[in-house]
Amino acid sequence: MLSRVAVFALLVGSAAATVFFQEEFGAGWEDRWVVSKHADDLGEFVASAGKFYGDVERDTGLQTSQDAKFYDISASFPSFSNKDKTLVIQLTVKHEQGIDCGGGYLKLGPAGLDQEDFNGDSEYNIMFGPDVCGENTRTHIIFNYNGENHLRTSNARAEKDEFTHLYTLIVNPDMTYEMQLDQAKSVSGELYDHWDFLPPREIPDPDQSKPSDWVDEDVIADPEDVKPAGWDDEPEYIVDPDAEKPEDWDDEDDGEWEAPMIENPEYKGEWFPNMIPNPEYKGEWVHPIIANPDFVDDPTIYAYDDFSWVGIDIWQVKSGTIFDNIIITDSLEEAEAHAEKYWKPLVDGERDMYDEDKEAKKAAAEEERAKRDAEIKAMEEEEDLESDDLDEGDAREDKMDALKEGHDEL
Repeated sequence: MLSRVAVFALLVGSAAATVFFQEEFGAGWEDRWVVSKHADDLGEFVASAGKFYGDVERDTGLQTSQDAKFYDISASFPSFSNKDKTLVIQLTVKHEQGIDCGGGYLKLGPAGLDQEDFNGDSEYNIMFGPDVCGENTRTHIIFNYNGENHLRTSNARAEKDEFTHLYTLIVNPDMTYEMQLDQAKSVSGELYDHWDFLPPREIPDPDQSKPSDWVDEDVIADPEDVKPAGWDDEPEYIVDPDAEKPEDWDDEDDGEWEAPMIENPEYKGEWFPNMIPNPEYKGEWVHPIIANPDFVDDPTIYAYDDFSWVGIDIWQVKSGTIFDNIIITDSLEEAEAHAEKYWKPLVDGERDMYDEDKEAKKAAAEEERAKRDAEIKAMEEEEDLESDDLDEGDAREDKMDALKEGHDEL
C-alpha cells in the first residue's frame, strides 16, 4: 500500500497540481503520526481494515479502539498557504461500530503546534468531517477567522451507517465552497452566505423609527355597530329547573340543599362588534435599510498563511471508527484520482464482503434450523412409542423444549 507524507508538484497539462499531504496508513504510519501525551487516559488508535474490506493491505486505516475516550493524534508536513489557490481536503470515514455519539473529523492548523500536547484547545484553521450524537448527525465545516471558530449556520449532511464514506471539502479563492459526500454535491455556495464571518452588509437605519401616527391596524371595530338591547340580560349559568331535592336529603346532616347550576341555553356570550377595513391603514411599516458603517469586506477570508499539520481530535462513546485515505491538495482532479484508486475499490470490496458474510450467516442459520427441525421430528416420533422408563421420557421432553426454544431464536 502506498502511504506517505508528500509535498510534490504534478504537471497536469499546462497546470501544476500540488498534493501537500496524503496518507493511507500503510507500513510505517506510526513514524509519520505523533500520539498526543496531553492526557494519560487518551484512547488508542490501531491499524485495521475493519470487518469488511476489499484488500486488507490497501484498505487498512486508523481505527479508534477504546470506548468513552478522547483521541488526539497529528501529522506534520511542510508549510503551505492556500492564498490564491483552491484547497481540497478529502478523507474516508467508516463508523463500523454503529456509532451512537462521536466525531469523525480532521483539523488542519498552522505551524507552532506541540504535537505531543495536541488537544481540543489547540489552535486550528479548518475542521472538517462528520460528527454524530444521537439524532444530531452533521458534517462539520468550521473555519477559524480572526481567532474565532465559525460553524456553518446550518448543518451539512453526514452518514452514520457501517460503511465507508468519502468526505470532500473544496474551498475556492473566489470565496465559494462545495462539500461533497461520496462524490455527490451536498452543500455549496458563498462563504459569506453560510458563515457569520463579518457583520451584515446592511442594517436597519438606527436614526429611523416608526412614526407615532403610523396606522398599521388593517381592520377596526365598526363604529356604527352597537350591541343589541337585552344582549346581557341572560346569565351564563342558571339553576337547573329539572333538579329535585333527593328524598333522603337531611338538612340537619347534609346542610341546606341547593339545586345545581347548568349552562344557560339563552346566554349569548360576550358581544363583539363587527370588524371592517380600517380607512386609515397605511400598510406595514418597513424599517429603512442602510449600508452598515461597521462592515469591512474581506475577500481573503478563505485564505490562510500557513498550514503545517493535520490532526484527529475527537471524543467517542463507542469506538470503532476508521479514518483513511486522507489527501490535502490544490486540485480537485487529484482528489478524484485518489478516490478512484483507493475509495472506490474499498467500498466495492466491503459491500461484496458484507453481502457474502450476510449470506453465509443466513445459510448457517438455515442449516442449524433444519438440524433442529430434524431432531425435534425424531423425538416426536419417539414419543409416539410407548416407554416404561419415566425418567428417560422426562429427559427427552426437556431436550425437546430446549431444541424448540433454540429453533424460535433462529
